[in-house]
Amino acid sequence: MIPVVDVHCHVYPAVIADKAAKAVADFYQVQPGEGAAEVAGLPEVLQKECVGRYNFIHSVATVPHQVQSVNRFVAGVAALDKRFLALGTLNPYSTPLEMEENILQLEKLGLPGVKIHPDMQQFPLNGKESLAMLEACENRFVILAHTGDVRYHFSNPSEFAPVLKRFPQTTFIGAHMAGYTCWEEATKKLAGRFENLYVDISSTMFALPPEKCVELIRAYGADRVLFGSDFPMWRPRKELERFLALPLTKQEQEMILYRNAAKLFKLPTL
Repeated sequence: MIPVVDVHCHVYPAVIADKAAKAVADFYQVQPGEGAAEVAGLPEVLQKECVGRYNFIHSVATVPHQVQSVNRFVAGVAALDKRFLALGTLNPYSTPLEMEENILQLEKLGLPGVKIHPDMQQFPLNGKESLAMLEACENRFVILAHTGDVRYHFSNPSEFAPVLKRFPQTTFIGAHMAGYTCWEEATKKLAGRFENLYVDISSTMFALPPEKCVELIRAYGADRVLFGSDFPMWRPRKELERFLALPLTKQEQEMILYRNAAKLFKLPTL
């Protein structure tokens, strides 16, 4: 069996888990029973559901004052299970002093990356606040960014492309094949154009035929694609089944499921 790295798992504190998981499902307009909205994104639930040798856990701070508590929470969860690795978060509307303190916290906690969600955090990826945040992160963290949604402009390909060009020394992961619900546009504008771009396949396979998923993977290159489940939006085991059913070569599967993430995050090579 090929080892698996799941780069896209959300976890929440118990007191808000049900509410948070429902809010995410409502945000993406997932029908009851279609996803895993009924499963709260708790660490103990993920421990049972996860398929990965390593699972990158994260959450976002929708307002600036949440940043440090979110980062402490995900780092604490990661300490509970050797399969969990944490990505921190930042909010571009933090003051310059808060941003500096938050970045120092990320480094002190040893978190290798930052998860941002422009749509939920309500900021344009190429806006001045975001650019200041990304400049502070330049060449220090991997940035996992929610990207795409035809309902919004915050993280669509026209916002993402200038950021990739402006920060060539920063590695970005464009979640959802770099363009949730606008996959074709994202592929045309982004695929094969930026050396600092990886994409993850989370929240993509439910919506597209297998042949189209493979087409997108090969447009970016299998060496640039990462496996992600988007737990608790989707159950990791179901997403792995969907992935393994794609008509990919074994070499492509190995790169996407493990090798690419191992290289990017300096994980043990098997």
